[in-house]
Amino acid sequence: MPKPLNLSFDPIARAALSWEERWGPCPPMAAITSIMRAQQILLAEVDSLLKAHGLTFARYEALVLLTFSRDGALPLSKIGERLMVHPTSVTNTIDRLEKADLVARRPNPRDGRGTLATITDKGREIVERATADLMERDFGLGVYDDETCAEIFRVLLPLRVDAGDFKESEPAAEQ
Repeated sequence: MPKPLNLSFDPIARAALSWEERWGPCPPMAAITSIMRAQQILLAEVDSLLKAHGLTFARYEALVLLTFSRDGALPLSKIGERLMVHPTSVTNTIDRLEKADLVARRPNPRDGRGTLATITDKGREIVERATADLMERDFGLGVYDDETCAEIFRVLLPLRVDAGDFKESEPAAEQ
């Protein structure tokens, strides 16, 4: 959990007022500043929960992705694509998971040059325990009910589509 600031005012609202006085109204500035602060708060909360399991959010996401795969293994390139991160980040994440015996690397039988990351039994145990902790704390979003969480997802969806993350018309099962 992040350290409370306990300010007597909302610094983002104050910045928005100062912005308006200097350059005119700009709701997107207040929105992005709020989103960035929310990201800091959520990352601190999630990281504090995952730290007890020896994980970061990036490592947790990789383990979860491997549990979603049919046989617990995926090519490193597919992991990067699904997690929307650079190949170097995938390599670093898998390196650290491998050092912790949570994943193992093996040659890809379908591609002689490729490598698969495979979740180990220890990795499956850790991801189950970490997931239980995250779910117990609503992934840091406990101040919102399920409907509000669904609305947040819906409100941010066009931004992700516009960024080219995926084509909105594709059903989730095909992605």
